[in-house]
Formats: sequence, structure tokens, C-alpha cells
Amino acid sequence: MAKKIRKMLGDVNAPEVAALMRLIDTQSKATICKWCMDYAEAHILPIFERRRPGDGRPRNALNAARDYLDGKVKFPVVKNIILNECHAAARELDSDPAAQAAARACGQSSAVVHTLSHSLGLYFYGAAAVAYDRVGTDETAEVYDRIAKEVCADITAALRTIAVENEPNPAKIKWRC
Repeated sequence: MAKKIRKMLGDVNAPEVAALMRLIDTQSKATICKWCMDYAEAHILPIFERRRPGDGRPRNALNAARDYLDGKVKFPVVKNIILNECHAAARELDSDPAAQAAARACGQSSAVVHTLSHSLGLYFYGAAAVAYDRVGTDETAEVYDRIAKEVCADITAALRTIAVENEPNPAKIKWRC
């Protein structure tokens, strides 16, 4: 029987994920959105674009989300691009788990403009994208767990670099995980 590929990597109950969630909880919506989109664009989108050259759908979603934050478009436009472009790209990529996870991570990062709890999707799907891109899909659970922890540390460090100390308007996030 073929090995089942996990769509996401990481453990929501892991101490490093709990620490990330606590840090996210201290930040404003603007900071969380910037962090998610910047990280996805710098670290996750290149995985997708290298594996799927010429497919601009995840980049379009990130750009549309930025346009929404800048007041250039209404949310229904962004939602349409996320669902009908970015997530559609992911659904088409069962044969390439790294590109599929990268597209999902970009979609989740874009959707943060509407639902801040999607910020964890950057981590869970991003970890899968990085791991499958780096080592393929035939490694042990221990290897994937190690890579997921590395990605969590990197994502957390990226947020720390832009985090506002004593943020006066922290976002109110309802974590449903």
C-alpha cells in the first residue's frame, strides 16, 4: 500500500506552536498580515514558482490580499482569487505535494486579511512545502517532525523581527484548533 502523504506537517499541541500562537496573540492585525504575506512571499512562494513555473495564482492571491489591505479592492475580489485561483491551483497538484502545500500556505497567508487564525496555515502548510521540497515524500515521521520544528522556529523568528513590543491593539483571535 502506498504511503499516505500528509497535507500539513506540525503538531498544534507542540510547545513551539503554542509559543508561536502566544506571540501572534500579542500583535495587531496589520502586523500579523504583513508577517504572513512577507514570509510566504519570501520563503514559500519560491517553492511553488520553482516547481510550477508560469503559474501565478498563489502570487496573485498574495498581491490581492495586499491590495485589500491598501484599500484598492474589496474583500469579495480577494476571496474569489484565493478560492478560485490559489486553492484551485492546490487542488490540481496531488502529484506534487510540495507545490500543493506551498499553494495552500500562500492561500492561507492571503486569507489572514479576513480571518487571522489562518496564520497557522502558513506554518502547517508551509512546513509541508519546505519538507517535501527538501527531502521528498518518502522520509520518516521523525525527519518531517524535525523539519516542521525548524520551520516553526524560522516563522516565529520572522514574526519576532517585526513584532511590536507592548502592542496597544493586539488582535483578538479565536483559535479553533
